Amino acid sequence: MNIDQQSILKKMNIQSLNPMQVEAIETIHNNDEVVLISDTGTGKTLAFMLPLVGSVDKEAEGVQSVIITPTRELAIQIGQVARDMGTGCKIEVVYGGRSIKKDKEELLHAPSILIATPGRLADHLRRETFDTSAIHTLVLDEYDKSLEIGFEEDVTEILEYLTKVKKKILTSATTLEHIPKFLQLQSLVTVDYSKSTELGLNYKVVNCDGKDKLESLYKLLCTIGLEKVIVFINYKDAITRISNYLKKQDVHHGIFHGSLEQRDRERTLIQFRNGSTNIMLATDLAARGIDISDIASIIHYHFPHREEEYIHRNGRTARMQSAGDVYLLRGKGEDLPHYVDESSLVERVLEDRDGQSAPTPPRWSTLYVSAGRKDKISKGDLAGMFFKQGGLDKDELGLIELKRECAFVAVPLSKSRELITMLDKTKVKKRKVRVRII
Repeated sequence: MNIDQQSILKKMNIQSLNPMQVEAIETIHNNDEVVLISDTGTGKTLAFMLPLVGSVDKEAEGVQSVIITPTRELAIQIGQVARDMGTGCKIEVVYGGRSIKKDKEELLHAPSILIATPGRLADHLRRETFDTSAIHTLVLDEYDKSLEIGFEEDVTEILEYLTKVKKKILTSATTLEHIPKFLQLQSLVTVDYSKSTELGLNYKVVNCDGKDKLESLYKLLCTIGLEKVIVFINYKDAITRISNYLKKQDVHHGIFHGSLEQRDRERTLIQFRNGSTNIMLATDLAARGIDISDIASIIHYHFPHREEEYIHRNGRTARMQSAGDVYLLRGKGEDLPHYVDESSLVERVLEDRDGQSAPTPPRWSTLYVSAGRKDKISKGDLAGMFFKQGGLDKDELGLIELKRECAFVAVPLSKSRELITMLDKTKVKKRKVRVRII
């Protein structure tokens, strides 16, 4: 499939490819076994998606490339990047937590590129949901995670079904000492751009007065203001405790962990992306698989157990050569992990809480609209509804996220309820839609 690379970059508001992407694309074109190692936020997805889309044979039927990714969020994110490229290439995303029946309906007309989590893909292969004979390329995204216990068994089984694969691409932000033998790699070529964003990170330690870090976290959030920040916490029970504390302090925030329903996790990310929420409490599930370019700060409320997760957490900020702050909250008597370079740390002294006000609430609110891509609704159609029927000015319409069956639109918090009154049950392309706050 011939692609116009410059046209794709223009659609994605990217002026040019970075050096890692240029080298990765050339290496993938010229080699059948490639491992791409580069920090999170440097554009690895686009680096392998451009060659994948270019390799699609429009005359051929069936799945031609498969991308395996360890989390639902990362699968959804890769799918969004692929659609934003606007190539017209048919792409589907399947993952655990949603109906197999729904998957089967979407795979009835096989996509050229299939993005999937390991367990769900293995399930479809056992069921023979789609033909595998045309699959020539396999991507293992975040391969270090995919090959951990629990994933490795599924990936091993998947490879037994994909017998026609000629090209294998592995990507990660961290390096494995040994590539597993079951991948059957003979002539692996490595593109290594790890540690490329270190200069954009500012490391700061906050020494807390006691073992409990809640008070220090509140003070720090007050000083950060309206910037987007992820607070990383090791345990979901601790997230509940911290969330309850912040609610009492009138600190608006979202939560993100594996025990939430998939719908709730997706909506937390949508609100975080569009600015309806600027603070997110999260487990390491958010250390991978979310692509939000304007996260200003990372806070380690708990230190991660492994250096790999420390790297992935920090990679959520300072993305694409921007700067970012990394804060480590150290309780009284708590040692820093061995992997932290103490020479790079600057102590951040927090002011007393007296007279301190909570962070300013976000400007935006998120509205749900009950129509999506399957209804032939475009972002332009939705923008027209909010401008014409809703009376919004251009600077009052925030990010629009268009899903298969619905859409989410960021609007000024001050006008959200008024807009619901004006727009609920109005028509877009002759379809009556429901509008409500999420």
